Amino acid sequence: MEVPWKEVDEMTEEIGEAKKVSTNLGFVAKVLGTAIFVVYSGAMIYARLNYLELEIERLRHDVERNSFFRDNWPRGTIGSLPDDAEQNMRLNFLEKKQETHSTLLDDLRFNKNGP
Repeated sequence: MEVPWKEVDEMTEEIGEAKKVSTNLGFVAKVLGTAIFVVYSGAMIYARLNYLELEIERLRHDVERNSFFRDNWPRGTIGSLPDDAEQNMRLNFLEKKQETHSTLLDDLRFNKNGP
């Protein structure tokens, strides 16, 4: 019976600088494709994680701003909304117009300035 390590020693003696190695080109292409796929997949996972972390930061910031607004706006510490200011301006105009009409109606009713 032969000793298995003698065969290995014989094989290692044959390998040298002048030794030519032949390999299957299909196997090399598969290994290269697998390596490219692994690197690309890792990059895509990393990019997706960065996107999700940024989105969480944005949502956290929006929640903080909403909490500040929700707490302070009803108290009047940060002013009123632009729509409310415009609506108040229109209501003030209508109140003044109504006062003018009431005054003119009273004048007509009691003939203060009439004929």
